[in-house]
Amino acid sequence: MNTQTKLLTTILLYFSLIIVSGCTPKTTVVLLPDPDGDVGHITVITDAGSVDITQAGEASTISGSDSIPSPPKLLTKNELNANFSSVLATLPTQPVHFILYFAQGSTKLTAQSTKTLPAIMESVRQRNSQDINVIGHSDTAGNPKYNLQLSIQRASKVRRLLIQHGINKRYIKSTSHGEANLLIKTADNVSEARNRRVEVVIK
Repeated sequence: MNTQTKLLTTILLYFSLIIVSGCTPKTTVVLLPDPDGDVGHITVITDAGSVDITQAGEASTISGSDSIPSPPKLLTKNELNANFSSVLATLPTQPVHFILYFAQGSTKLTAQSTKTLPAIMESVRQRNSQDINVIGHSDTAGNPKYNLQLSIQRASKVRRLLIQHGINKRYIKSTSHGEANLLIKTADNVSEARNRRVEVVIK
């Protein structure tokens, strides 16, 4: 998981481990998702003890290096905004993820996924994004080499659609995983509609 930290008067961080020593009174540590939306964990350690924080929005407060960290408390959205608004304002905008699904063994988008294209275009325009990732996937039905080529073709299809709708091709990065990165874990030679997909990540 990608990690990053923001350290101000109060500590708000995407960090897996923090060791606290010589802390100023009432330091608060809060766990937030990383830029991809994943949630790791924080271990807050002082000379007096430690506490694990594992849920997004949980916080622990310490009064110094010789104090035991408080038990994790889940903060509400209003509490986060009230106490950490200045820090939250400095954080990068979270990427937006879209998933487009395909008919079995083809590069034809499902009807519902076709309807999703305008939302993708609107998101690109609102963010003025120049960093768009298009990632092709397949299920495990059939030969792995064929599935890799199919996932490449699916990613290329979506990339062309974005370009046709006015997205600069220089802003689009395209990769493909074949059946190597399943959304729904299955055995080999299993047809699974949710694995026949292209993921579009807009940063």
